[in-house]
Amino acid sequence: MELGLSADLRKTRDEVRDFIDDEIRPLEEEYFSQVGSKGNRFEFSGSMLSILDSLKKKARDKNLWNFWLTNSKTGYGLSTVEYAYLAEEMGKCRLAAEVFNCSAPDTGNMEVLNRYGAFEHKERWLKPLMDGQIRSAYCMTEPGVASSDATNISLEAKLNGENYVLNGEKWWISGAGDPRCALYIVLAKTGNSKEEKHKNHSMFLVPSDAKGIKILRPMQVYGHDDAPHGHMHISFSDVSVHKSYLLLGEEGRGFEIAQGRLGPGRIHHCMRAIGQAEAALKMMCERALERRAFGKKIAELGSNYDIIAECRIDIEMARLLCLKAAWMMDNTDAKTAAPWISQVKVVAPKVALKVVDEAVQMFGGMGVSQDTPLAAAWTHLRTLRLADGPDSVHRRQVARAELRKFGKND
Repeated sequence: MELGLSADLRKTRDEVRDFIDDEIRPLEEEYFSQVGSKGNRFEFSGSMLSILDSLKKKARDKNLWNFWLTNSKTGYGLSTVEYAYLAEEMGKCRLAAEVFNCSAPDTGNMEVLNRYGAFEHKERWLKPLMDGQIRSAYCMTEPGVASSDATNISLEAKLNGENYVLNGEKWWISGAGDPRCALYIVLAKTGNSKEEKHKNHSMFLVPSDAKGIKILRPMQVYGHDDAPHGHMHISFSDVSVHKSYLLLGEEGRGFEIAQGRLGPGRIHHCMRAIGQAEAALKMMCERALERRAFGKKIAELGSNYDIIAECRIDIEMARLLCLKAAWMMDNTDAKTAAPWISQVKVVAPKVALKVVDEAVQMFGGMGVSQDTPLAAAWTHLRTLRLADGPDSVHRRQVARAELRKFGKND
C-alpha cells in the first residue's frame, strides 16, 4: 500500500534523508554551539552563516529545494500528501527545514505572497524568500486579547491619505529575532462591523525596518529564547505603509488570507511533529537495548515493552490521519478539509509529545539535559499545542462539523 509514496517520491525522500544524515546532522551541534558567541544571541556568527550558506548551496545543487509549494507549477510540484513524507524527514533534524527552504513561518508567508500578492510584492519579497536570501514573520497574536478568536485582533490600521498607519502590539512573532527577517505580514483591524465581524480585518505587508517598529523583548519558551530565530514581542507606533501594501487591494479580506495561509501551515507542523516522534522513538529503542540496570537491559524492565509498542502504534495512527488530512486538502475544498486539518492538529503534537516524554523517561537525567535533542523537542511540541490555534479551538471545529451532520449547529 503506497499511500501516495510513489517510486519517484521514494527516491526523493531517500535523497532528503541521506542529505540530512550525511550533510546537516554532522554540523548541527557546531551550529547551535555558536548561538550567542558574538554577545547578542540574535546575531549570527560567521561560522553559523558559513554552515547555513554551504548547506543551502549543496541542497540547491541537488535540487532539494522549495518542496513546500504544493499543487502549483511554481516550485517542486508535489501534492500535499507527497510533501508530507518529506516534511516528516525534516522534522527529525532542527536545521533541516531551513536548509531545504521549507521552514516556518516563511513557507506560509510565501504561500500568501504567491496566492494573494501583486506582481511588485512578489518581485520585492517572494523571489528573495524563495531564493533563501531573506526571512519573514507572520504577525497575528496579541498580548491584550484572546487571539485564538481572531475577531479580537485589535492592532489598528487607519487610512491616512495614500498610507495606512498601524498602531498596536503583537507578540509570539516567530522568526522576528532573525536579523535576516525583512518582512512582516500583519493582520490588522480596519473595520467595526458587528454584523460581519469576519470582514473587520485586513492583511498588510510591512517592511521589518519600517519607522515606528520596535522589538520590545524576546519571548521565552520554558525559559529559552529559541535564538537566533526567536519569538518576539513587537510594538507598532504610527507605522506608515503605502496602501499598495494592503493584500488583495481592499479592506476586509484578512480572514480569507489567514485561512488560506494557516491550513497548509498547520499540516506542515504536524508532518514535522511526526518526524520528531520517529526520531525520539529511535533514540528510545537504542537506549533501551544498550543501557542496563538491575542486571537487565532497560527494555526488559517494568512496562517498557508496552511503552515502546504504544509509541509505535500512536505514531502510525497519527501519520495515517495526517495523510488523510493532506489528501483532503488535495482533493476537496478548504471548508471540507478544515475539520480534518483540525483533527490532526490536535492529534499529531499530542502523540509526538507523548513519545518524546517517554524517551526522556528512558534516558533519565540525560533526557532533560542539553546532551540530547529531547528537551528542545519537548518544549517545541508543547508549544505546538498552542501555535496556529490551541487544541480546544480545533476540537471545537471538529465537534461543530460533526454536529452539522445531524442538524443545524451554531
